Amino acid sequence: MDFTIPEDHRAIREGVGAIVRSFGDDYWLARDEDGEFPREFHQAMARAGWLGITMPPEYGGAGLGVSEAVVMLHEVASHGGGMAAASTVHINLFGPHPIVVFGTPEQRQRWLPGLVEGRDQCCFGFTEPDAGLNTTAIKTFAEKVPGGYIVHGQKVWTSTAQVANKIMLLTRTTKLEDCAKPTDGITIFYTELDRSKIEVRRIAKMGRKAVDSNAIFIDGLFIPESDRVGEEGKGFGYILHSLNPERLLVAAEAIGIGQDALRRATRYARERIVFDRPIGQNQGIQHPLAERWMALEAAWNMVLKGAWLYDQHQPCGAEANSAKFLGARAGYDSALQAVLTHGGFGYAKEYHVERLLREVTVTRIAPITEQLILSFIAEKVLDLPKSY
Repeated sequence: MDFTIPEDHRAIREGVGAIVRSFGDDYWLARDEDGEFPREFHQAMARAGWLGITMPPEYGGAGLGVSEAVVMLHEVASHGGGMAAASTVHINLFGPHPIVVFGTPEQRQRWLPGLVEGRDQCCFGFTEPDAGLNTTAIKTFAEKVPGGYIVHGQKVWTSTAQVANKIMLLTRTTKLEDCAKPTDGITIFYTELDRSKIEVRRIAKMGRKAVDSNAIFIDGLFIPESDRVGEEGKGFGYILHSLNPERLLVAAEAIGIGQDALRRATRYARERIVFDRPIGQNQGIQHPLAERWMALEAAWNMVLKGAWLYDQHQPCGAEANSAKFLGARAGYDSALQAVLTHGGFGYAKEYHVERLLREVTVTRIAPITEQLILSFIAEKVLDLPKSY
């Protein structure tokens, strides 16, 4: 077993890190305050080709795997930008995966270069307020009409809809009660975000202010049949292809934020003098920080294992879900300990750790809750009866 870091992974860190470090704490604090989308950062990553790291080379991408993607997103999240930085580029990596796998050659040529080059920005209309994580219960409906579909419905937590010009939309094309299985009758579209038919309302939230989240209301949106991804009614199976990579990416991001927070905490503990000695000399400060390091390292190894399994086309559901659980917990605990280590100054925006705590919290909630992960492991790994 070889734990040597591959040279291509080192190269990714160096290339991505050079861009990310040019956007310092002041930039991300400003975006946290004004809520403006980090366009400069997005375009810098696009110009360097990083938005296409997982896209096929024939469409301008690098054609690399999940292992390289998690290294990239870990680096993006490790230098003060938190989830605002990571989410700016995250959506490009595996969100459009159904297009890559199930789109026609014409669709891939029409859609993928714009995403790789940063000309197009896509939001994702999947979650609904009354369905939550029960995707089969969505009600947004696409009615077949000549030449395409007419869509009515509502989505929530649709990221980047304030700035996007494209939307990947999950709908029902057959009502749930008319389907043989709950997973039948769901269809994916990738189409123009027509704001004359889609109302976008921004959701004020705890963190990641610069990458907007929204409730959207769809009233009579026409989608041409050429914008349907894959077969009608097969969409639920299509989205499963991107679930494990997404969990691994979120885990890598949470770990990156946690390690960023830990670095800030240990630096402060070395420099802060109280009672004529650095506070980092006290075991009450040292031991919690040492535990946070161990948890972050263990979670990172689970991320790497899950990514390797995925790239080898082996089952990785348990590892990807475990990585997301462990990474989010480790990142959150590290950011919280960083705030506590700073004492009163941890509450001050000047030191940035309170912002990192707010940024990392979402990773414990999305894209899947800790409770569902625990239920999955209990059922699929431990062979216990299904609990829901």
